[in-house]
Amino acid sequence: MDLSQYGPWAFIAGGSEGVGASFARLLAASGVNLVIAARKPEPIAALAAGLRGEFGVEVRELAINLCAPDMLEQVQQATHDIEIGMLICNAGAENSLTPFLERKPGRAEMLIALNVTAPTQLTYHFGTGMRERGRGGIIIVGSNSCHTGAPRQVVYSAAKAYQFNFAEGLWAELRPHNVHVLGLILGLTNTPNLARTGYKPDPAAGLIMAEPKDVAQQGLDQLGHEPIHCIGGWTDRWRQLRGLPRGEAMAMIG
Repeated sequence: MDLSQYGPWAFIAGGSEGVGASFARLLAASGVNLVIAARKPEPIAALAAGLRGEFGVEVRELAINLCAPDMLEQVQQATHDIEIGMLICNAGAENSLTPFLERKPGRAEMLIALNVTAPTQLTYHFGTGMRERGRGGIIIVGSNSCHTGAPRQVVYSAAKAYQFNFAEGLWAELRPHNVHVLGLILGLTNTPNLARTGYKPDPAAGLIMAEPKDVAQQGLDQLGHEPIHCIGGWTDRWRQLRGLPRGEAMAMIG
């Protein structure tokens, strides 16, 4: 990890477990100080204590609802005196497979806030400083649901499509300013959130489940290269999905 490019601090939205926690551990091992933002304070505190003890880095704990109207104000207050050289937007996972019209009121708006509004606001805020300094890195963690409409994940797949295009466009805009951007597109990943959904992959389907630490390492390795990186060899399949009749594409994702 090049601290002159991405240090001295990283901000991780959704950093208390799974892929976010793996990013935190890899960055801390490289000497990057961390701001870990997530909803529940207990997992953040446990992770932060471990990182401080093992790697000697500074860790700021920010227990925050990323859907809150004053989210950005809370972030600004927590980071006004430090220089964020790396932003990782990892919050926004889906934990329900329910048709759109059968969901509770407000559920769609929450997913949009987590996957669209929060990354947009955080990127604008921290990206402005990165562009002025002429260095930095931004990783937007997405999902293979972005490639087509996904039944029972209608809003989630739409929001992830936004993230895909958002990262790709930012990559082109910020590249001349030496700010690296990556849309990291995840497939099936062995996270606590996946376990909470009750999903159990069928071994006969041949699906390979990625581990969070491997996903995070790939993200850091690919940052500064192409705008989009799909985990698990999905790059060719993504291109195939984009060219298929939409019904066939949705059946493949489903």
